[in-house]
Amino acid sequence: MTKTLYKNFSLFDGNKDHFEANAYFVVDDETGKITEAGTGLAAEADQTVDLGNKYVMPGMINAHTHITSDVSGKLDPLGSPKLTPVVATKIALDNLSDLLKHGVTYIRDVGADFDVDIQLSKLEKGGNLFAPGICASGRPLAMTGGHFCTLSYEVDSPDEARKAARQALKNGADNIKLMATGGVSFGGESPDDVQLTEEELRAAVIEAHHKGRTANAHAQGTEGIKNAVRAGVDSVEHAFYLDDEAIQMFLDSGTFIVPTLIAVYGISDRGEGQVPDFMLDVAREVKKAHMESIGRAAEAGVKLAMGTDAGTPNNDFKNDSAFELQLMVEAGCTPLQTLQSATINGAQLLKIDHEYGTLEEGKYADFIVLNGNPLDDIKLVQQEKRVFKKGVEVK
Repeated sequence: MTKTLYKNFSLFDGNKDHFEANAYFVVDDETGKITEAGTGLAAEADQTVDLGNKYVMPGMINAHTHITSDVSGKLDPLGSPKLTPVVATKIALDNLSDLLKHGVTYIRDVGADFDVDIQLSKLEKGGNLFAPGICASGRPLAMTGGHFCTLSYEVDSPDEARKAARQALKNGADNIKLMATGGVSFGGESPDDVQLTEEELRAAVIEAHHKGRTANAHAQGTEGIKNAVRAGVDSVEHAFYLDDEAIQMFLDSGTFIVPTLIAVYGISDRGEGQVPDFMLDVAREVKKAHMESIGRAAEAGVKLAMGTDAGTPNNDFKNDSAFELQLMVEAGCTPLQTLQSATINGAQLLKIDHEYGTLEEGKYADFIVLNGNPLDDIKLVQQEKRVFKKGVEVK
C-alpha cells in the first residue's frame, strides 16, 4: 500500500466555514481515500505533492444533469425517437469527461435515454470507468402527454406511479425523478401547469424510500412545488415561484431545493435566434421571479444543492457548473452557501456523504485546486484549476 501526501495549501473541507492555511492530507493510492488530514506537519508518505500554496475544495457535486443530451446540436436530442443506445452512450461518455475536467466529481442524473446513466454508474462504481460518480435515475415519471413524456414512464394514477417507480428501481435506479409541473422547454404547457398529482407523487416517493433510495421532483409553479414537498420528495428542482408558505414548508420538512438557475439563463440570455420564440418568452418571463425565489430561500436558510440541468439549451457540461455558483451568488446566496451547495449539501442530498462531499479522513480524495479563494470571489471556481478524482489527477 502506497500513500501520497498533499501539502502546502489552504483547505475548505466542506465542514468549516473558511479555508484553513497550511493544510495537508494523506491519500491511500490504492483506495483513493484520505487516511489523515490536518494542518501543520504531516506524517511521512511514499510520495509528496506540493500544491504550491493554492486553495483546495472538495470536487463539485452537480445534482441535476441529463448526460445523454447533446448540447452541440449535432446528434439526435434527449428523448428523440431517432436516438439509439450506442449514440446516447457516446454522448454520455463525452459529457462525463467534460464534467470531470471542469471539477465535477459526482453527479445525479435525472433523466437519461435507455437507462444509460444506470449502466455507466455501475461501471464507475466497479472501477471500470474513470468518470464522475453517478446517482442514476434512468427514465423519469410523467403524466401522459406531460413534461418530457417522450423520455418518461407515462403514469395517470397512484397505482401506475407505484408500478413505474418499482420498475425503475428494479432496473437499478438510485433516484426516482418525477414531473410535478410543466416547464419552459415544451409548447402547450407552462411552469404553473400542475401535472402529476400529490397522490401520484407520494406513491412513487414511498416506493423509493422503501428501498432506501431518493426521489426528486421537477416543480416550477407554486402549487406543484407544494404538492411535491407534501408528497415527501428529497428535493425540488427549479422552484421558480416560491411564496412564504412554500419556503416554510421547505424549512419544516428539510427538503432541498436544486435551483438550476443556469437552465433559465441559457435560454433567456444565450438563446436569441437559437431556441423557439415561445421558450424565449417563458424564460424571460420567469427569470426575475426565479432569482428572487432562490434568494429568499437562501436567506431563510432552506437547504440548497447545486445543479445545472446540464443538457438543456446553451447549458453545457464544461464550466457551467461553476457558472451556476456565480448565478446563485447573484441571486442572493452567500459564497459559503454556494460552496456548501456544491459539496456537503449535494452529498447529503444524494446520500453519499459517508464517502463524498467533504475532505476528511475516510472520504474519497475528490478535490479541486484553485488559484484563489472562492469565498472572496466565487468566479475563481470558473478559472484554471486542477482536478483530482479518488486521488488521481484528471488530465
